[in-house]
This record gives sequence, structure tokens and C-alpha cells, in this order.
Amino acid sequence: MFVDVTTPPRDWRPRALRKGTDPDPRFTLANERTFLAWIRTSLGIIAAAVALETFGGDVVSTAVRTTMSCVLLVFAAVLVVGALIRWVRVEEAMRTERPLSPPWAAFLMAGMLAVAAVVLTVAILR
Repeated sequence: MFVDVTTPPRDWRPRALRKGTDPDPRFTLANERTFLAWIRTSLGIIAAAVALETFGGDVVSTAVRTTMSCVLLVFAAVLVVGALIRWVRVEEAMRTERPLSPPWAAFLMAGMLAVAAVVLTVAILR
């Protein structure tokens, strides 16, 4: 059996990562480290939601505790998806030499965590 070397292999990368030219590997690796930092942050939020649900029974009412835990879990899932989308968009922007979009996930995370902190503070002080 012979392998056809005249036909290039089908590129497995998403379309956004096939555009333009390959950027400097340092920038691609920095983009990947940022993606992994968002994933690590999401894991921390998941851990906080589990801890709140598990250990918050004596401090916060069941309704507030369960609602906040679920909101934090959904937020962590949204953050993971947002991190992946951001990684692809930054990679595409570097390949096509376009400006980077603003980090909307950072604004979302700051807002959500601020709201969660206020709700939990009010619930604890009651």
C-alpha cells in the first residue's frame, strides 16, 4: 500500500486558526497561558460554589445558598466558554494582524463576583 504524498493532508485546525500567517510562538503561548488562567479561575469559582453549598448551611439560608451556588456554577460554565471564544479570537487577530477585542469576560467576572459578594454579605448579616 502506498501513501499519496501529492495531496496535502486535510487541516484539522478550526478555520479561524488557518487564516493569515503563524504568529511568533511566544505570543501564541502567552495567549494559551491566558486561556489556562481563565480555566483556573473557573475551577476556583466551581470550588467556591461547592464549598458554599456544602459548608454554608449554618450561615446562609437554604434558598440563598442553593441559588448562589447554582448562579456561580452557571457563571463558571459561561466563563469557560468565553475563555475558549476569547482564545480563538485573539489567535485569529494575531494571525491576521488585527487589533484585539476588549476582554468582556473580565468585566463579566468582576460584575458577577461583586454581585455575589454583596448578596452573600446581606444573607450572612441577616
